[in-house]
Amino acid sequence: MDRSNQTSPVVEFILLGLSAHPKLEKTLFVLILLTYLVILLGNGVLILVTILDARLHTPMYFFLGNLSFLDICYTTSSVPLVLDDFLTPRKTISFSACAVQMFLSFAMGATECVLLGMMAFDRYVAICNPLRYHMVMSKAAYMPMAASSWLAGGANSLVQISLAVQLPFCGDNVINHFTCEILAVLKLACADISSNVISMVVANVIFLGVPVLFISVSYVFIIATILRIPSAEGRKKAFSTCSAHLTVVLVFYGTILFMYGKPKSKDPLGADKQDLADKLTSIFYGMVTPMLNPIIYSLRNKDVKAAVRNLVCQKHLTE
Repeated sequence: MDRSNQTSPVVEFILLGLSAHPKLEKTLFVLILLTYLVILLGNGVLILVTILDARLHTPMYFFLGNLSFLDICYTTSSVPLVLDDFLTPRKTISFSACAVQMFLSFAMGATECVLLGMMAFDRYVAICNPLRYHMVMSKAAYMPMAASSWLAGGANSLVQISLAVQLPFCGDNVINHFTCEILAVLKLACADISSNVISMVVANVIFLGVPVLFISVSYVFIIATILRIPSAEGRKKAFSTCSAHLTVVLVFYGTILFMYGKPKSKDPLGADKQDLADKLTSIFYGMVTPMLNPIIYSLRNKDVKAAVRNLVCQKHLTE
C-alpha cells in the first residue's frame, strides 16, 4: 500500500499482553518484579567486584563485567514496560517509544551473542596458548574486542529498526505481546515485509550462527587440549577456568532453542493455551539467562566468590 493511501497512520500501539487473564497478571507482577530485582542485585554485585577487586582486573572478568551490564540493560529495556502493562488498564505505547524499545532489545541480544564469542576466544587462548595469553589478550586487544561487540549489536539493531519504522502502519495497531517484539510489529505493517524478513534472517545467521560456530570450534580445541593434560588435577583446574562460560553459553542458546524450536500445537481448541504459553515463555526467556549468569559465575568461580566475600566483609567493617 502506498503512503498516499494512508488515511489514519498509527501513532501508538496497544499491547495485548495478558488482558484476558487479569488474575494471572497480579501473580506474574510479583514474580517478575522479584526476578528483576534479583537480576539487578546479582549483576550489579558482579560489576562492582570486577571494578573494585584488583585481582579481577583481567580480560575474562572485564568481559564478565560487560556481560553483567548488558544483562541489566537487556532486562531494563523490557521488564519495566511489562510491569507497567500489568498495572495499566489501557496498555498503550507510542510509536517512537515502541521503536526505542525494539532497538534496545535487539541491540542487547545481538551484542550478547558476539560477546559470548569473544569470551570463548579468551578461554581458548588461556587454555590452548597459556604462554602467549598476556601478549594476545592485552588491554589493547580485549577492550576493542568488547567495544566492537557493542558497536556490532547496535549497528545491526539500527539497520533492522530503521527498516521497520519506514514501513507504513495504517490499520490494526494491536500487538499480541507484552512488548514491542519486532516480528509482532512487522505483522501489523500494511506493506510487503519480505525485505525486512530477509534482513533479519541474514542478521540471525551473522549474530547467532557465526558466534555458535566460533564457540563450538573454540571448545573443540579447548576440550582436546584439556584431555591431553596428563594429571587429573591439571585437567580439573583447566576445565574450571572455562566451565562457567560454557554453562552460560549452554543456558543462553538452550533457552533460545527451547523458545523457537519447540513444536507448535496443531489443535485449534488449544490455540489460546498455546498463545498464553508462548507469551509466558517469551517473558522468562528474556529473564532466565540474566538471572542465572551471576549465580553461575558466583558458584563456579572461586575468584568471584572470594571477591564477593571481601566486599561483604569490608562493608561490615565500615559499619
